[in-house]
Amino acid sequence: MQFTDEGYIINMRRHGEHGLILSLVSRTHGKVTGFVRGAVSKKNLSTFQLGNLVEFSAYARVDNNMLALRAELKTPFAVHFLADADKLRVLTSFCALSDVCMPELQNLERFYYYVESFFNLIDEDNWLTHYSYFEYHLMEFLGIGLDLSECAATGTTENLEYVSPKTGKAVCAEAGFPYRHKLYKYPRYILEQNYAPAPCELADLLNLTEFFLYKNFFATHNLKFPECRANLGKTLSERSFDAEGN
Repeated sequence: MQFTDEGYIINMRRHGEHGLILSLVSRTHGKVTGFVRGAVSKKNLSTFQLGNLVEFSAYARVDNNMLALRAELKTPFAVHFLADADKLRVLTSFCALSDVCMPELQNLERFYYYVESFFNLIDEDNWLTHYSYFEYHLMEFLGIGLDLSECAATGTTENLEYVSPKTGKAVCAEAGFPYRHKLYKYPRYILEQNYAPAPCELADLLNLTEFFLYKNFFATHNLKFPECRANLGKTLSERSFDAEGN
């Protein structure tokens, strides 16, 4: 097996004195994990950082052997995160989710757009919005997307305001109001994409994706939900609550 690709570094583990076990999320080969010989050195310090985009070649003598990787830095995205605590929290969550959820050696061509957008727009004011797109479409990619086309209770397509945690389907304002404290908010900005969401909308969306990712993927596969992602959700919810209170 031999191939070349580009990908974002999502995990690194020391292996031996100077080697790294490196995991990347790549365009045409999904999650790629392999050994990089001599990666731990002053020369390579700036290359092997979480979030960096690298061009790499992969090789294995036998298909079930661990890949040997060679990587060269293409875009040093890590510097955009290390200087900002909020962005670093989000990067850590992105890496943790990708490391668990991304399939090995499978083409991500359509989904990769949301990965690229998150990194390419990290210096824009709406960078967190693009991260929320990543999580929302990650659910679709995993086959656990939501059905938000019509109200599960009445069938109407108007005044959709909530999402049921039981079914993952939309609920209209009239049917959902008596149960509003048990329902998630309808992610209008995700579907319309014609306005900038308020902080509370971002927090609501990430609470929704956290719930369904845990329920329909992590719990189903007996996997532990990343603590860093759970902490991110709590932080955003607390800030949203404080902002509304002020």
